[in-house]
Amino acid sequence: MKFLVSQLSYLLRQRHMRGNIRKLAKLLVLLGSLIAVFTALFHLLMLHVEGREFSWMTGLYWTLTVMSTLGFGDITFQSDIGRAFSIVVLLSGIFLLLIVLPFAFIRFFYAPWLEAQIRLRAPRSLPADTAGHVLLCAYDAIARDLMRMLRLAKIPHYVLEADPARASEMHADGVPVIAGDPEADETWTAVQAGSARALLANKSDTVNTNITLTVRQSAPDLEVMAIADHEESVDILGLAGANHVLALKHRLGEHLANRVNAGHAEAHEIGRFGDLVIAEFPVHNTPLANRTVRDLNLRGRVGVTVVGVWERGRFEPVRPDTLLTDSSVPVVIGTEDKLLELNAVLVIYDTNYNPALVIGGGKVGCAAVRALKRREVAVHLIEKDEASAARSSGLADRVVVGDAADRDTLLGAGLAEAPAVLLTTNDDSTNIYLAVYCRRLNPGVRIISRVTHDRNLEAIHRAGADFVLSYAALGAESAFSALQGRDVMMLGAGIELFHVPVPQRLVGKTLAQAEIGARTGLNVIAIVSGGVTVANPGADHALPEGGELLMVGQHKQRAKFFSAYG
Repeated sequence: MKFLVSQLSYLLRQRHMRGNIRKLAKLLVLLGSLIAVFTALFHLLMLHVEGREFSWMTGLYWTLTVMSTLGFGDITFQSDIGRAFSIVVLLSGIFLLLIVLPFAFIRFFYAPWLEAQIRLRAPRSLPADTAGHVLLCAYDAIARDLMRMLRLAKIPHYVLEADPARASEMHADGVPVIAGDPEADETWTAVQAGSARALLANKSDTVNTNITLTVRQSAPDLEVMAIADHEESVDILGLAGANHVLALKHRLGEHLANRVNAGHAEAHEIGRFGDLVIAEFPVHNTPLANRTVRDLNLRGRVGVTVVGVWERGRFEPVRPDTLLTDSSVPVVIGTEDKLLELNAVLVIYDTNYNPALVIGGGKVGCAAVRALKRREVAVHLIEKDEASAARSSGLADRVVVGDAADRDTLLGAGLAEAPAVLLTTNDDSTNIYLAVYCRRLNPGVRIISRVTHDRNLEAIHRAGADFVLSYAALGAESAFSALQGRDVMMLGAGIELFHVPVPQRLVGKTLAQAEIGARTGLNVIAIVSGGVTVANPGADHALPEGGELLMVGQHKQRAKFFSAYG
């Protein structure tokens, strides 16, 4: 009964529904008037033409049976004029009762009623005692990746959807959704924004600004994370009240540029964990190629530990007998001064000072060019659109206007001699095609690419990309890192670097006894206890109570860990 009342209340609040009810009421009045007229004519014809007298109730009975085509036949006219009148009544009934009325009922009442049921299916508010939850303003690729992380961390979260029908579809699909407009004040009261843990404003820059200003009225202390599509919007969103402004396209360009091996070889920082720095470096054109990790002995020589290695887009756990090939990119962990010692060893190798090649002059491409120029790396840029090329002319050393799918354009831009090529277009299919083409024209070039959708990761790796970074994964990791109050650590698309407390059931066991790698596929790269970090611990290292594990792996492996150990 409560649900029925809420449906009726919703229907009556809709302006078009009130108009529909008026139209349906007019049709019913017309139908009732016609039935009354036919009843009166039946009475008159029977009395004055047929010479028979019937009550008014009998006249109504006859009219309804004829109009509804039931035609019991117990009362009939014998005269031609009476039978002609019966035909008129019958045709009127067929048209009004069997065609117009059902259509009008469905169109003006039943269809809106079903729509009200659908629209009211998704919840429109949260219980008053809800607290510690994360609110997301759109259900996009970033939100889906972030929600996956929040589920593993057991942090309650909800998506706001302004369209009630779309919210109902999401609710039916199992998405934790609240039907409400994130730009409306009442929505934030309904979702208990004042007791929420954080908010992710992941719409357009203008809408995110409005959302931030609106939510501050209901929840002045709420931690707001806002995604900025344009660099110019970073300051505006900050002034509007956002605690963390995530310029993702700018960050994506910088992360991609950090993977470029141009000039001399060096280790590129990809994240920090306390005093430890996580970095990676290319083996290409160095004496480190074709040697095992044991032979290199980087821990003994410079004090850094190899914790994993990239091989043609795949991150592999490292063992003492792991052989590094010319295409390998080891991931190392160590203190900042130890990484400087590693760079001192690498600086004399792989001295290719030819310009790196960036394909795509959009926001990501321009950010990558700026990052490379800060490293004093020469850059050539290929851009198909003349207007975008003109805007980028002051950034790169040379801007080539043309289609990167054209062989002459690529070779003319210096692909044959380039140490690396960055694919920064926002179309995954284009990047996959260019990866294949660039690999064919220069088999030794390092190909670094972005993808928008994680479903294309395998395809672009097969196409020949050495390193791939997902826009959605970067956005989710940036938001989750801000939520946890730590720096962003991005190893690559499909690979996560995360830390969790040592599960109670593993306390006191060695890594060999815990069998984390065998059961989940995760690689434990460090153990933190009492402020001391042990990088790449041995199999006989005991897991301390109150300690933390720093691990590398895929999402499904991370899910296996929580399933196995709690």
